[in-house]
Amino acid sequence: MSHATADTGAQAPGHAAGSHDHAHSGEHAKYPFLAHHFETPAQQFDSAKLGMWLFLATEVLFFGALFVGYAVLRSRFPEVFSYASHYLDTVMGGINTGVLILSSLTMALGVYFAQRGKKLALIICLWLTMAGAAGFLVIKYFEYSHKIHAHLVWGPTFYIPPHNMEGDEEAAALAHAPAPAPAALPAPAASAQGPAQLAATPVVDASVVMPASAGPSGLRAAAVDQRLEGQGDEIPHDLPSAHLADPNMPPNTHLFFTIYYAMTGLHGIHVLVGMVVIGMLIYRATRGDFGPNYYTPVDLVGLYWHIVDLVWIFLFPLFYLIH
Repeated sequence: MSHATADTGAQAPGHAAGSHDHAHSGEHAKYPFLAHHFETPAQQFDSAKLGMWLFLATEVLFFGALFVGYAVLRSRFPEVFSYASHYLDTVMGGINTGVLILSSLTMALGVYFAQRGKKLALIICLWLTMAGAAGFLVIKYFEYSHKIHAHLVWGPTFYIPPHNMEGDEEAAALAHAPAPAPAALPAPAASAQGPAQLAATPVVDASVVMPASAGPSGLRAAAVDQRLEGQGDEIPHDLPSAHLADPNMPPNTHLFFTIYYAMTGLHGIHVLVGMVVIGMLIYRATRGDFGPNYYTPVDLVGLYWHIVDLVWIFLFPLFYLIH
């Protein structure tokens, strides 16, 4: 009897394991999208969502470092940020904010329709989200191109007038010509002094005297666009290097545009990545891959897109509304 009990105990685990494997294979036969290392669709969905949240946490840390850098620069140079923000187009930034908020709405609706198996509505929402992302990048392109044309760029080159001044070769030559060597001081007139005084007066060779420095990096370049002469107090911001002629420009203004391009440019790359993955969703949705039983990719891309939009909601007031 003891031997029989031992045999039964030995066979029970094997029988249970066989039943488990059978059920496991049944779940995979019922749900073709279920990966082999998951037992149920719910387990697969929860694991995928946890992985996405961990990825988004790293994204928050990534942008968080830039936000800390922004805070340090703004606390050290508040006058720079107050001044330089006037060069940003608040209207275009506001339009971009509205575009991204609407794209978040269409993405959320896409997840809703995917959960209910409404294929056409899902595809329409994904295309609208794609259009919002493309519209955001187009507007940002016009913003960037205008600033680069006006030479509102990053780093020390902010203070160097552009090489190509719209064909004005004379102005370009003047802007980049080296400073002339100082002329030698004339010798005192013999008629004004006697021979004794003339011999006692030292003659200074001005060619060996160092010219005055144009100032530390961050003040402004000595040479500015010659076409700005005669413009009066109104500084036309659309001309290259017009900011260099503004007497109110504080030192280290280039730091604002350095952090501006770093943060908004990185955000733009994330928008571009979002367009790629949304395009993949459109392809799969057209193929009919998503429905009430399987909508995990749509849900995960929706989370990513909401984080991208949230980052811009912080960037907009920090750069465009500080004045």
